[in-house]
Amino acid sequence: MKIQTECAPCLLKRLLFEAELSTKDSERQTKALRIARALLSHLYDPKVCSATIATQLHHAVYEALGDKDPYKVLKQQSNLIASSLVPKVESLIKKSPDPLRTSMVCSIIGNIMDFGIDGSSAHPGMLQEVFDTLYKEGVGHDDYDRLKKLIKKAQYVVVFTDNCGEIVFDKILCRELKVYNPGLYVSVVVKGEPILSDATLQDAEEIGLQEVVDRVLTTGCFAVGVDFTRLPGEVRESLEKADLIIAKGMANYESFSETMYKPIAYLLRTKCSAIARSLGLPRDISVIQLQE
Repeated sequence: MKIQTECAPCLLKRLLFEAELSTKDSERQTKALRIARALLSHLYDPKVCSATIATQLHHAVYEALGDKDPYKVLKQQSNLIASSLVPKVESLIKKSPDPLRTSMVCSIIGNIMDFGIDGSSAHPGMLQEVFDTLYKEGVGHDDYDRLKKLIKKAQYVVVFTDNCGEIVFDKILCRELKVYNPGLYVSVVVKGEPILSDATLQDAEEIGLQEVVDRVLTTGCFAVGVDFTRLPGEVRESLEKADLIIAKGMANYESFSETMYKPIAYLLRTKCSAIARSLGLPRDISVIQLQE
């Protein structure tokens, strides 16, 4: 997905959010924002992927702040909040006539665990506040039946995760993928370095993701979404081998939509108008979109 006009104020709003997360020093905040504003003016190009520009902006702000992980506390809180909801999710799955679908719906609800942008969580506890409402709301765009058939036939699936908190529900989804298709080999790809509230290898290991999948890999670098120019060879090989790719969240959509990788299932909340428009869907819905 190419950068859209409304991406510019959204990016600046998030950069301000992370500057305020990182420090109370107004001079450091101002320095970081001045750098970000100048860099955005230089980089903005409607022919360039939004995630590529966002990566460069966040990298510059992290350096200006001298902070490698401004979202660290929010990520820890997000995993704690999501973990508190696991008994509820497990109960829903146990009672469901289709446990895989239920785990997928819950995993998508977890995608609201994003911060500093419109349409996302104002704070980690918001997941507890809206979970029941979003679960009852269901899926606004639903390619599940087609996706389920692909999963049943697949031998190799690669799952690209998104945020902390959300990854707690992703773990349950990965488990249910293998329950539904016991012969399925599931590789999960997390972020190679701390970026926004996205899950890294450390975050994944802390919630025991490795216990339910066959392999945990990383994107190998600092990047919003996926930087395919710096992707480790083992991840590239996994993508080429995959019968199906599952991409969680908006940034992974922004990145993968620039590639020819298929079949791919996008599981996300349409939290902004640019993403919704690119997908051809309404804003603020849960999405299971399969592209073959």
